[in-house]
Amino acid sequence: MIIGLTGGIGSGKTTVAKLFETLGCAIYNSDERAKGLYFEPVIKQSIIHLLGNEAYLNDKEINRNYISKKIFADSNLLYQLNNIIHPAVKDDFINFQNRFPSEKLIIKESALLFEAEIYKELEYTILVTAPLEVKIERVMKRNSVLKEDVEKRMLTQWPDEQKIPLANFIIANDGRTALIPQVISIIEQLKANA
Repeated sequence: MIIGLTGGIGSGKTTVAKLFETLGCAIYNSDERAKGLYFEPVIKQSIIHLLGNEAYLNDKEINRNYISKKIFADSNLLYQLNNIIHPAVKDDFINFQNRFPSEKLIIKESALLFEAEIYKELEYTILVTAPLEVKIERVMKRNSVLKEDVEKRMLTQWPDEQKIPLANFIIANDGRTALIPQVISIIEQLKANA
């Protein structure tokens, strides 16, 4: 069974994914895998053509700050970059999925699960939510960036209000509500529906 897991920047979806993994689910982190795919020769060539050599710091590291500034300032560049990366991630996920028996719960973590319409290919979706100010504070602290930079990135993602109607399950990660009982409850419901 394949389940999508998403949440806006700073929602804590990676923390929630780790809980699912601890409880026996296989986790495919689309965003992390995408970073690795940047170094596949054909993809690297396409990205350099789109963004320039500055997109890479060396043979093992992309220039995240440079790429972020370029794509979050130009929605057309973001669209073109997504058209390079998303098909590669889709193929990579199929290879990952084939390593597990069909009864295994596979969580596909993706920041743009709804925006990129990935959810349409999945059996269920889980949305991690958090209050806007909490998300901004988390990202500022984690990435050492200004509030304005976080808000700019948030504009490229749908707000929670737009995602909620599309989600099968919602996890509140507001810093007050316990996460583990929410995750256990979802796993039990998913297994009951399998």
